[in-house]
Amino acid sequence: MENFNELNISKEILDALLKIDITTPTPIQKEAIPLLLNGDDVIGQAQTGTGKTFAYSIPLIENLDYSKNIIQALVLCHTRELSSQVAKEIKKLAKNLKKIKIATIYGGESYDRQAKALSNNPQIIIGTPGRIIDQMNRNNIDFSNIKVLVLDEADEMLKMGFQDDLETILKTMPNSRQTALFSATMPPFIKNISKHYMNNPKMVKIENKTLTVDTIDQQVYYVKKEQKKDLLVRLLDYFEFKSVMIFTNTKAMVDELVLFLQSQGYSADGLHGDLKQASRDRVMQSFRTAGIQILIATDVAARGIDIDGIEAIFNYDIPNENEIYVHRIGRTGRKGSSGCAITFATTRSKNRINELEAYTKQKITVCKIPTSDDIYKNQQKKLYLNIVSSIENNADNHKYDALISKLSRNNSNPIPLLVGLLSIIDKKVERQYVEITDMSLKQSKTSKKTKTTATVKKSSKKMSYIEINIGEIDKIRPNQLVVFLHDELKIHREHFGKIIIKKKYTFFELNSDAVKYLKDLPKKKFNGRSLNYRIIDQLPRS
Repeated sequence: MENFNELNISKEILDALLKIDITTPTPIQKEAIPLLLNGDDVIGQAQTGTGKTFAYSIPLIENLDYSKNIIQALVLCHTRELSSQVAKEIKKLAKNLKKIKIATIYGGESYDRQAKALSNNPQIIIGTPGRIIDQMNRNNIDFSNIKVLVLDEADEMLKMGFQDDLETILKTMPNSRQTALFSATMPPFIKNISKHYMNNPKMVKIENKTLTVDTIDQQVYYVKKEQKKDLLVRLLDYFEFKSVMIFTNTKAMVDELVLFLQSQGYSADGLHGDLKQASRDRVMQSFRTAGIQILIATDVAARGIDIDGIEAIFNYDIPNENEIYVHRIGRTGRKGSSGCAITFATTRSKNRINELEAYTKQKITVCKIPTSDDIYKNQQKKLYLNIVSSIENNADNHKYDALISKLSRNNSNPIPLLVGLLSIIDKKVERQYVEITDMSLKQSKTSKKTKTTATVKKSSKKMSYIEINIGEIDKIRPNQLVVFLHDELKIHREHFGKIIIKKKYTFFELNSDAVKYLKDLPKKKFNGRSLNYRIIDQLPRS
């Protein structure tokens, strides 16, 4: 199958695909689209970046009745970022369909604005489980006429704690609907969904390909966890990349690294799922135009970024999935250019690095941490090469002849003149580098004593216990509480532990370092209720 014409797709969608220069379906699209057009339930398993959105969006658009102004399709996503991206893709496909109406419903945006969008009778809703349930509870959403339900990146929804919300939504759906579930992995809960909430689903699985290329130099540096920031500074100064992406596994670390690198004099900014679209657009535009040299991002926030010329990517945190590693490092080394992929690892992560080597079928080179002297010598070498190249390129440039003549008359000794010019050219920050332990692979064999110490350290993360005056009577849910406290007080999801909801009160664990952010809670309201909190000695029983 060479083009979309063979998939029995309407002219309106074919024209829309042609408009965005897409003519050949990807493997997941070739297999899933005919099944979905036929009305079958489908489970699609494929890695990120294989065209899953169009695989379900094209049949979704084709199968709906746009003469009816009722909700007929729901696409559930795990973040507002993905929801927004999916909405954009569907709008591209439906460009030639005048009567189609789409509403995006996710956290962090005005309830009233979203309620207004719902009152406009959209046929398609795209959103996150938590906010969808909120609008259901407000009687703003009626799913009784749903024809198509899509669970996009279902495994990621589970990682973010949406399991209960998913089941709540699924139970409200008519049994006659069509369900499409797309996921990179197949954990047990997804298999349970297919068993209880899908009708004889057809399985479409696209095998992973080796996506790494020879032009990407894959490196790993073994370092103590607490010294990763110091190593990052050394490597940024050593390599002097002009365009870099740094990937972390959490939003909190994105913010932490942005502040750290900016304090060190680097041109850096960050992207994560909690940024509003306007802020995201500003950061991306700045990175595209070289307004910033370093972009720090989570995998979800970086979804859809397509920029050539990125010289290097850093895995500040090792990704949990092999597919994500491949997707990350594929941001560099594009269109035949060379690129560098650098991973930070502790010696305990040696097996994980071996897994990535086996998965990509390529060697990840273990590199020695550069010394202060190494950095200085490398910088001097690059400066020398830049000057030599400039001399060759300006052999016939006579623009500065008069100035050169004047300087030569005033300075019989050329050395002070050259030093002065070099000091103007070389604007690098002079810094004292923190000593770093070079963790060679020989040190990876951990003694029992070291293991015991490490275990104690890992479990020593101090948590405080908090009581807040909202509970079941306020229809609060764990994920909703986390989202609310993040949006209102900027407390990251990673800081929360166990959450217990009682009739009038909610109790939860919170990283002690984040308790200070609760000071502004009495200024906030939840569903009209004024809030207060107190620190308690222990959590009640569930």
